[in-house]
Amino acid sequence: MPHQIARTGRILIVTAQPPSCPACALLGENGHEVMRAADAEQALALAQAQPPDLILLDLPIPGTTAVELLHGLHATAALQAVPIIVLTATPDQTRLLRAFDAGAVDYIGQPCSAEELLARVQVHLRLKLTRDRLEQVARERQALVTLVAHDLKNPLTSVLFACEMLAQPDCRPERAPRYLQIIEDSTREALTYIHDYLDTQANPARAGGAASGGCAHLGETLHWLAARYELQLEAHGLRLRVQPPETEACVAISRQVLRQVGENLISNALKYARGGGELELVARAGAPGYWQVVAQDRGPGVPAFFQPRLFQPFERLRGNGEDPGHSNGLGLALARQIVVNAGGQLWYEDREGGGARFLLELPEARCESRCN
Repeated sequence: MPHQIARTGRILIVTAQPPSCPACALLGENGHEVMRAADAEQALALAQAQPPDLILLDLPIPGTTAVELLHGLHATAALQAVPIIVLTATPDQTRLLRAFDAGAVDYIGQPCSAEELLARVQVHLRLKLTRDRLEQVARERQALVTLVAHDLKNPLTSVLFACEMLAQPDCRPERAPRYLQIIEDSTREALTYIHDYLDTQANPARAGGAASGGCAHLGETLHWLAARYELQLEAHGLRLRVQPPETEACVAISRQVLRQVGENLISNALKYARGGGELELVARAGAPGYWQVVAQDRGPGVPAFFQPRLFQPFERLRGNGEDPGHSNGLGLALARQIVVNAGGQLWYEDREGGGARFLLELPEARCESRCN
């Protein structure tokens, strides 16, 4: 079903008339949210605090001209796309042309009928709200493309790694089956991501529920991550040590999504902790009703100045010989978003003795024989 565009909006009227002026009353009676400013200073303050969908300038405005006020409004980035209509009882062509040149989109001669005022307002309001909706859709599409590209990055990187190892003249024959298995599993994983995103596009109601749906076994997840990344970590100077929970432990997140979060944490270690000796993945009890997964290494850690930006999208830190072009700064931001959506937390702390430690905490789930 197509998105419905609202028929009413927030309208700022700049007028020297009293609050009970006919235009204010008429627009309010027709469902619009009306803000009124008596002068330019008040108009700028109101518009910047709550950007309107439409502005009406009822000339003359005390203490300023329409052109000066238009320039002042458009100096704020959030107001540059807001349509502005000039209301005037003395339409002077030269002044109107200056107002249009300064950014006005229309003018209404005064007096005018209620029907004409409502019709003009409705036309420009609908255009503005439609444009806003189109821009929102474009942002959502771009976010989806970015997300798909990032999620495909880890499995495709694993495929490339395994292919490169198999092509080495000194590749150990006993490892060839493992490399081939990595290629097959990673390819299937990438195809699963593509299928899931296409399914989400066909069924938008399913979007956003993947993280919190189902449950995942922590022990099984850690062993899966070890099988997928042990050789890749070894090739970059990192030993992998996995410590699964001592008891059966399930968390309230889907198995596939938990693997994605784990992959992002390992990918982060691959970029920034090369030669750091050992990467540990430890599952343990957290706060009451929660389980934790700890990913820690002995690499350089995260500098204090960068820690506040660590989980922000597109923030990148030049790592241990890592090419910044190979990182888009999305992995940790997406991982935290996924975890928060599942009711958990993901944070960083410096490791005692040097290194980085990421802590993932998720709600405990009732273990069933078929966690997804």
